[in-house]
Amino acid sequence: MRVKITSDSTCDLTPELLRRFDISVCPLYIIKDGVSYRDGVDITPADIFAHVEAGGSLCSTAAVSEADYEEFFTREMAGYDGLVHVTISSEMSACYQNACNVARRMKNVHVVDSRNLSSAQGLIVMEGAEMAAKGEMTAAEIAQAMRALTPKVDASFCVDRLEYLRKGGRCSTAAALGANLLSIKPCIEVREGNMLVAKKYRGHYDRVLKEYVHERLTGNDTLRLHRIMITHTPVPDGIVDMVKQEILSCQPFAEILETQALGTISCHCGPHTLGILYIHK
Repeated sequence: MRVKITSDSTCDLTPELLRRFDISVCPLYIIKDGVSYRDGVDITPADIFAHVEAGGSLCSTAAVSEADYEEFFTREMAGYDGLVHVTISSEMSACYQNACNVARRMKNVHVVDSRNLSSAQGLIVMEGAEMAAKGEMTAAEIAQAMRALTPKVDASFCVDRLEYLRKGGRCSTAAALGANLLSIKPCIEVREGNMLVAKKYRGHYDRVLKEYVHERLTGNDTLRLHRIMITHTPVPDGIVDMVKQEILSCQPFAEILETQALGTISCHCGPHTLGILYIHK
């Protein structure tokens, strides 16, 4: 079986990883001053942050349309026996429903709700691509295995600036205001497809990140140690290297992959956001 694995742009995988795993992405839309741009194609996170820093309003996001999915699936199916597409959590976007509506009208196209976002979604996509590369499973079997994997993916982020989450409706105004007043850095966690504040750290950003990494990883014997992601919006120089060192001081991960969040995630989290994402056994 030749099965193609695809994803929404919210998977936040680098061009190098997309090539390595033969993954194609379908972009969501970023709305800036009433104009729609394709995430990662027509607009970058740098464009979004520059617009806001210059006094512009926060950008918003829009789901992939059914027309876009139909064109994308038709193109990507060429030369393949089946296709499995992974979307951002259905709790956060209409992408999953739109993709399912299109898949029902096509042959051997399967849609997986990642119940997550960013490179946590990307982890599921890469696992599916590894299954597909072996050529031993049908598209339906790969989709079923990927759905079974979604509850095992762990996604969290430490956020330094709260205005993006607050204005984007991803965090209550009270929680955001309290964090700003008390210089608290919240840890945002994805649970059952939704984002929530799991913990509030206090202190300088680098010390907060060290504490965050150690609390997530130290002594945790439930982890699959083949791969961990570090995904971030722009952070100060040296931060990512420091986080890599802290990860390895906690767990002997075979592979640490760094990616930068694309526009959809950046719109809601803002600069100085960093997360570690991994899979449990």
